[in-house]
Amino acid sequence: MNTAATALPGVHPDSSTPSRPALDRRPGPLTAVIFVGLLAAGLLFTAYSLVHDIGDAGGAAISWRSYLLLGAALLIALSFEFVNGFHDTANAVATVIYTHSLPPHFAVLWSGLFNFLGVLLSSGAVAFGIISLLPVELILQVGSSAGFSMVFALLIAAILWNFGTWWLGLPASSSHTLVGSVIGVGIANALLRGRDGTSGVDWSQALKVGYSLLLSPMVGFICAAGLLLALRALVKNRELYEAPKGNKPPPWWIRSLLVLTCTGVSFAHGSNDGQKGMGLIMLILVGTAPLAYALNRAMPIDHMTQFVAVVEVTQAALQKSSPGAAPADSRAVLSTYVRTKQATPDLVPALAKVVGSIGEQVQVYGTMAKMPVDAVGNVRNDMYLTAEAIRSLQKSGAVQFDSDTTAKLTAFKSEIDDATKFIPLWVKVAVAIALGLGTMVGWKRIVVTVGEKIGKTHLTYAQGASAEVVAMATIGAADIFGLPVSTTHVLASGVAGTMAASHSGLQIATIRNLLLAWVLTLPAAMLLSGGLYWLFVTLSS
Repeated sequence: MNTAATALPGVHPDSSTPSRPALDRRPGPLTAVIFVGLLAAGLLFTAYSLVHDIGDAGGAAISWRSYLLLGAALLIALSFEFVNGFHDTANAVATVIYTHSLPPHFAVLWSGLFNFLGVLLSSGAVAFGIISLLPVELILQVGSSAGFSMVFALLIAAILWNFGTWWLGLPASSSHTLVGSVIGVGIANALLRGRDGTSGVDWSQALKVGYSLLLSPMVGFICAAGLLLALRALVKNRELYEAPKGNKPPPWWIRSLLVLTCTGVSFAHGSNDGQKGMGLIMLILVGTAPLAYALNRAMPIDHMTQFVAVVEVTQAALQKSSPGAAPADSRAVLSTYVRTKQATPDLVPALAKVVGSIGEQVQVYGTMAKMPVDAVGNVRNDMYLTAEAIRSLQKSGAVQFDSDTTAKLTAFKSEIDDATKFIPLWVKVAVAIALGLGTMVGWKRIVVTVGEKIGKTHLTYAQGASAEVVAMATIGAADIFGLPVSTTHVLASGVAGTMAASHSGLQIATIRNLLLAWVLTLPAAMLLSGGLYWLFVTLSS
């Protein structure tokens, strides 16, 4: 092997110089066959499931124009997950590749497999979180031209920014890109409707994301550096703190730890980031095929009796809590509250009236599956408004309910979520394949940045393990506490922290570019999505 050709930047080659991983080696023909086969199988399964579901629900209500629009929207949504896959692969595989714990192509395939499993085994709870950030009037009219303009704008903006940062080899956060796109659409929608642009954004969530953009790099840097120093104090094996010799893998226990954390980060990335795509796909399906996807048609008939009973006791509790007369347009009162978060005296009576209306409509038809197409949209919108109003009331404490009423509201919201927040198996499979295959394409650019361009020396075993353990622990804690922390930021800054703790030196140009990309992610995504939304609305009007 030509050592001079494979030495890392800033390292003088000699007999002990660590060799660069074989990143340029092309995958074999079997890998290409598997890739194309999985892609074709995913597309065919998606198309078959879609046509089957719509046919069971009454396909005559779906025009060919709607099918074409639905197909385009699904391809864009799955493209977002595909780009997300190869953009974020470095989170999991950079350290195992540069410590020679796994060969590059095997590491990528391994990561893709556990991204796939993470999506399939996800609960779906995160999938609808992104939807609650979108403008309420567009959620209620998602099948309109403005609703599709919203979906297309935020997805295309996120793809463009992710692709651009990938092209430059910068590990920016896909989650923050998507949140920035949502905020941009919200501001643009408010301005186009003649309102103050700030009224279209959930600023409490935006501030949480902003804080995480500032804090997550510091968390990664400090925690990874601290873990490495603790490891130095407790484990005196000198080999762990030196660069690998040639292609020699690390000791078995540190190698096992690196592979385990690679697996954990891959699985967690799939279970978390994959759900964002699921939520947007369900929004698309509700807009184009409401009869099939607006309500959970699989809910058993005998469950409807329990549903109606919960509705009745909840309505009675709300009327007892606030016995005033309900306003004539109760839905408008709920819609305004969900958008502004400003409680009014007629809010609780309005909520009681809409809750009762939901129960009456469900009781008339007996089951979700028998609702006609003209009733499905109204019922789902009523369910969405009541669920979001209850969520906001419980979160803000704007109205004080007794414990009995609070328990009934919680039970009612659970019933509503079961009826509206469901994800068909084929949606999970399609997103899992898109994300999993995405990890197999284009991963080299950001892996090289993380592995070679942050520090001035080769990544050691202990440095790789410290950065990866911090990344896995952070994403696990973020899932538990619902914090929008970027694993991308934590891992890249974690590698920088271990380099600083080892006095290895940092490549300032790379650090500057990383910080610039992280700072610009939100505003750039906001401008892109807001501009695209304005363009699409203008063209469709």
